[in-house]
Parts: sequence; C-alpha cells; structure tokens
Amino acid sequence: MAVKIEKQISESRAWTYVFIGGLLEIVWASGFKYEQINGIVVLIALFVSFDLIIKATKVLPVGTVYAVFAGMGTLGTTIVEIVMSGGSISMLRIAFILLLLACIVGLKLSSKGSEA
Repeated sequence: MAVKIEKQISESRAWTYVFIGGLLEIVWASGFKYEQINGIVVLIALFVSFDLIIKATKVLPVGTVYAVFAGMGTLGTTIVEIVMSGGSISMLRIAFILLLLACIVGLKLSSKGSEA
C-alpha cells in the first residue's frame, strides 16, 4: 500500500492561491448573472477557486483565508456590477468598498507568521 506524502506549500505561495482563487470567484459569481460568461468557464472557475482555497488553508488560518477570499469576491463582483450596469456609484458605496479593501489588507498583514 503506497502512502502519498503531500509537500507543504510556502506561505507566500498560499497567499498567491488565495489571490487567484479570489479572482476566479469573481468570474464564477458574475457568471451566475451575466450570459457573456460561458457556463463551462463558470464551473471550471468554481472548482479551481475552491481547490486553491483548500490548498491555502493547509498553511494559512482558515478564517483569514475565507474572509479574504469572500472579500475579494464581494469587491470584484460589486465592481463588475457597476461596470456592466453602467450605473453611477455613490460616495457612500465607494467608502464601504474602500473599508472592505482595508479590512482584507489588514487580515492579510495581521496573519503573518500566525499558526492555525
């Protein structure tokens, strides 16, 4: 019986996985609304994004990874919605988007060297 030994990834590579997973989340979440995004692309983006997030949580704290992943998706889909609808954006909405972005950066910076 063969035992599979899984090599642990570095923290910086794990954050790269979170970042790419967050970008792919924007693709699949936007694909639910916009027909311009092919259904196969949505499914592939969905599966790959979660695979990357699962790999990242082996190194980084789960709560931080999920918060950054979900925050990136929220920011990205909000921006896609604004661009695709061609609508205006209020100063209050901009302020909340910037606050969310600051929280995502803060989570990433505060997790440096923490153990999960």
